[in-house]
Parts: sequence; structure tokens; C-alpha cells
Amino acid sequence: MDTTPMQIIFSFLGGLGIFLYGIKSMGDGLQAAAGDRLREILNRMTATPIRGILAGMIVTILIQSSSGTTVITIGLVSAGFMTLRQAIGVIMGANIGTTVTAFIIGLDIGEYALPVLAVGSFLLFFFNKTSINNLGRILFGFGALFFGLELMGDGVKPLADLEAFRNLMLEMSDNSFLGLGVGVILTVIVQSSSATIAILQNFYLNDLIDLKAALPILLGDNIGTTITAVLAALVGSLAAKRAAAVHVIFNVLGAIIFMILMPLFVIYVDFLQSALNLNKPMTIAFAHGSYNTINTLIQLPFIGVLAWIVTKIVPGKDLVEDYKPNFLDPILLRQSPQLATQSAQSEVKNLGLIISDTFKDLFKYVENPTDKRHRKIIEKVQLVDNVQDSIRKYLMDILELQNQRNIDSENIAALLEVTRIYTNTAKFIEDFANEYKMKEEDRVKISDAAFEGLETMMKHVKRSLDMTVDSIDIYNPSGLERIIQLSNQSNKIEHKLRQDHVSRLNDGTCSPESGAVYSELIALLERIGYNSRNISETILYSTRHELPEEFTIYD
Repeated sequence: MDTTPMQIIFSFLGGLGIFLYGIKSMGDGLQAAAGDRLREILNRMTATPIRGILAGMIVTILIQSSSGTTVITIGLVSAGFMTLRQAIGVIMGANIGTTVTAFIIGLDIGEYALPVLAVGSFLLFFFNKTSINNLGRILFGFGALFFGLELMGDGVKPLADLEAFRNLMLEMSDNSFLGLGVGVILTVIVQSSSATIAILQNFYLNDLIDLKAALPILLGDNIGTTITAVLAALVGSLAAKRAAAVHVIFNVLGAIIFMILMPLFVIYVDFLQSALNLNKPMTIAFAHGSYNTINTLIQLPFIGVLAWIVTKIVPGKDLVEDYKPNFLDPILLRQSPQLATQSAQSEVKNLGLIISDTFKDLFKYVENPTDKRHRKIIEKVQLVDNVQDSIRKYLMDILELQNQRNIDSENIAALLEVTRIYTNTAKFIEDFANEYKMKEEDRVKISDAAFEGLETMMKHVKRSLDMTVDSIDIYNPSGLERIIQLSNQSNKIEHKLRQDHVSRLNDGTCSPESGAVYSELIALLERIGYNSRNISETILYSTRHELPEEFTIYD
């Protein structure tokens, strides 16, 4: 019985869909089993380019997606947890790590696909333990991956009888650039280089394509996979755009090098196939692994050059550079912990400046809400996490020396607490920005009187935040009582605004919907103001000043 074109299409697309779901399920299961260690691996294992490559490989193998690793990396760069040079190493490692999927496919265990899938389903549905569920997701994904491949293989076999398809394959054998373009387009459409490599392995297995045509498609797949990172970086920071640009440049340069050396590459892969007695899917896997490994080794010495190139292609000064930690000198830790504590205090002030500047941006956003201003606020809040993390580690390193030397642990504890409060403040600012953004998207209007009250409260809180930054000094506190007084005034202002708001609700000036938003906004402002007071009281306590009984620390 002849297979109709519709059956070919349905079998191929159905198999592709099951394959993609299998890849996702397996990656999700591995990622869930690894927990938060994925981000930790990328955050910690990037001190050198080699370690960055290893980190990129490990994470990509765990989540089964080089694009996913690159997107996580872009997020860490945006937040300031990783430099551009570190990100380049991770991106290189991700390209090597993604080849593992092709090797798995090359094992040719498709006949066991359904039993493995069944075992995975059994573990998913009949066990409640998280670890067993995660194993079930991994096995289910593994089985679905091979079952999808079998369906794709059955779907593509009849293509050998189509003259137009044979002519296209012959043309790609003669024109490497055509194959490169096909690989790019196919990966952009499917959004998974693993899937397009799997398709290529199936075509080669069924003798629908020869090695000379297959290898340029493989190179195109690696270029096409960069589209995910590019899309992720479009709304990201300058650093994120640069990281995405590196991903594109790295893969394009690799493709150019190997297109020039294509005759040698074909000979090399043909030799591997004969020498190692590889099956056809495994041959493509070795070609894919060899390409990404050799490309990484070629470009590894030029990481600094790649970083320089992208700073020229994507010019500008990044927020990470403006607000990166400048005072945490590791040499002072051993030489003079007392001076190191003073340096940490300077960095805490730097953190306060970020908070103060972010609140100024929030003020501008309220006056003229734009997506660009909202993104800038979110980027700065992310930077707070980075700076806070650096300060906390530095202070903890000082505390570790307290058994060896005479260190004032109470002052260090005060700085740790101030850092924590500043981090909470940043979260409240982010919550305010997101709440206001939702108000704009939902077209919720607040009355002129309510808006005027909101601006009054914001000006008062801004003054308090600015004064707090100027007054941070655990050795010589001054002006802190004034900040506590401003906090009390903020409380009174908030009560007055709420009373006015109730009046407006009663006379119909404000709608209940806008009233709910307004109440949440002024509550967030009050919490930000209280945090200024918390910082002042923390420093006063550390210097043994006694506070009146009515002063309590708010969280």
C-alpha cells in the first residue's frame, strides 16, 4: 500500500512533536532533580574560561538545551552575577554539551522506546515521592525521544521515491551554502538544534542524504540555535545583548571556518565512520561533537577579542559596570580586618546609592510610564542582589577571622543587617513598579487628588532614602534620629492619604478598582520608608545608643 503525502507529513510532524516533548520532559526531569544547583554551577564555576566551559557543558547536559543554558547565562549576566568574559566560556561549553543528545540518539535503542516510556509513566502516576517522579519524567522523556525518532524515520522513508526531493539533496551535495541555509532555517522554525540534528540523523540513516550534504546542514543548525538567545536578549540589558551577540558570532565564525575546510571535514568524518565502525546516526553525532569541540578550542584563546568585538558592535556603558563592587579588597582581609570592615561599609553605601537611584527611576516611571524605564528599574533591582551577595560573602570572610584577631563582630553584624534591609527595600521598589505597570496595562485611572497624594508620599520617602545613604557610618552615626522622625511622618502621611482615599470612594471620585491599586501603592511606599528607619535603628543599636521604647524595628 502506497503512503500518501498527507500520511508522510502527519507521521513526520507527529514524530517531531513527540521527540520535542521527550527532550523537554527529560530536561525538566533532570533540571528538577538538580534543583537550584544549575544556577549555582553557572554562578560559581566560571572563575576561568576552562571552568566556564565545563559549567556550560554540565548544565546543558542536565537541561538538554544549549539555548536554555544560554538564556540562563544571559539572565546571570544581566543581574551582574557573571561577567561577559565568563559568559563566553559558558556559551562555548553549552555548544559542546548539546552534542550529548546526538550521541544518545546514535545508540540506536529505538526498539526499547515504548517499554522505557511505559516505565516512566508508571513512576509518574503511581508514586508521590518527588525523586521518583523526577526519574519518571526522565525515563518518559527518554522513551518519547526514541519513539518520536521512530515515527520520524517511518515518515521520511517514502521521500526517497520523490524525484524533487532527490534533486534537492543532490543540489545540496554540490552547493554547501544551500545546505547551510537549510540548516539555519529549519532550526529557527523548530527552535531546537537537537531536533534538527535528529532529523539529519534520520535522513542520513535512511540514505536520503549523503555526508557531503549533511555536514553543511549541521553547521547551519548551530547558527540557527542562536535565535533563542537573541530573542531573550531583545528585552534584556546591554550585557545581555552582548552575550547574545557573542553566541551568534561564535557560531557564525565556526561555520565560516568549517565551510572553508569542508572537504577536509568530510574526509575526517568519513575516516571516523570507517575507523570506529560507526552507524550512521552515530557518525553525525561524532561530526557534531567534533565540530563544536574543535570550534571551541580554536576560539578559546580569543575570548578577550570576542568580548572586545561585541562591545564595539553593541556600544554603551552597562549598569553592571556602573554599580559593580569597588571596595571589597581581598588583600585587606588578611592584612587589616578593621580596614576591610570600613571598606565593606563603603560598599554598603554603594548599595544604598543603587537603591536611591532606583527609587529616582521609579519616580520618573510614575510620571511617565514606559517599558524602557520599567526595564531599567528591574535591571537595577537585579544588580542589588549581586552587590548584596558580594558584601555578605566579604563580611562573612571577615567574621571567620574573629577567632584569630580582635574583630568587632557587632559592627559586622550591623552591616549584614543593613545589607539585608536594603535588599528588602529593592524588592518593595520592584513590587511597586510591577503594580504600577499592571495599573497601566489594565488602564486603571486614579484621580488627580490621589496621584498628587502618591507623589507627596514618594517625595517624602525619597528624602528619607537619600538621608539614610548619607548617614551610614557604624563608627560615627549622625542624623539618624532625623530619619526615624521622617519615618514617623511617613506613617502619618500614609494615614492621611488613606482617610482622603476613603472620602473619595464615598463621594465617587475614585472607583473601587483604582482604590485597591492606590491602597497597595501607598502601602508599598510606607514599607520602603520603614526600611530607612530600620537601617537607622540598626546602626544606632550597634553603637550602643538607647532608643525610646516606642521605636521598634520593622521588617
